[in-house]
Amino acid sequence: MKHGQRGFTLVEIAIVLVIIGLLLGGILKGQEMITQAKIKNVIADMTGISAAMYGYQDRYRALPGDDKNAGARWTIATTGNGDGIINGTYLSTTAGDESYMFWDNLRRAGFVSGVGSDQPFNAVSGKMGVQTGNGPAPGGAVSGVLGTPGTPPTVPIPSLILCSANLPDKIAISVDSQTDDGVGTSGTVRGMLQTTGPNPAVISATASIYTEDGVSTYVVCRTL
Repeated sequence: MKHGQRGFTLVEIAIVLVIIGLLLGGILKGQEMITQAKIKNVIADMTGISAAMYGYQDRYRALPGDDKNAGARWTIATTGNGDGIINGTYLSTTAGDESYMFWDNLRRAGFVSGVGSDQPFNAVSGKMGVQTGNGPAPGGAVSGVLGTPGTPPTVPIPSLILCSANLPDKIAISVDSQTDDGVGTSGTVRGMLQTTGPNPAVISATASIYTEDGVSTYVVCRTL
């Protein structure tokens, strides 16, 4: 005796579709929560480093990395020149660069964790570093220079900036929006499109307009 095959009822199919929808919604919500946590961590790291630098400056009356008395204080061979400007690029690995010694000084003083002068990582495995110029400057000037309205910019401004690399477009936009004006080319927070792979050694002197295309990454810099 043959038995006919029994199919799914409309109610059963509806239940399955509801379950699938709930699972997909939960996954998407979880991804969004992870993204939001990364955004908050990137902002917290930048704020914490800024506070650490000002704490160092208040304690020693010098900028970390530029501190000419650091050698005698901690018995180290290389120190800054004390001119109030931190030289070197934001991801410099040259022992004599003040942007490289910046981290060693902060760590020896106990303001940030870690050992040595290696730049710390942000929440998306990009590196963070400081340098003077080629970024946001006081008064909204472009590329660290200030000029008279209607004339080419000519007077350099030694604007110290903190940069965080490898930020995906969505995170870069959110960091800028939550700490500044959300525009990559204006304000005290600027975004530079990465075109040379992860952790570019040199940042562009020209800020970029953010593009949320799912593939672009940015170095985001803020004035300290």
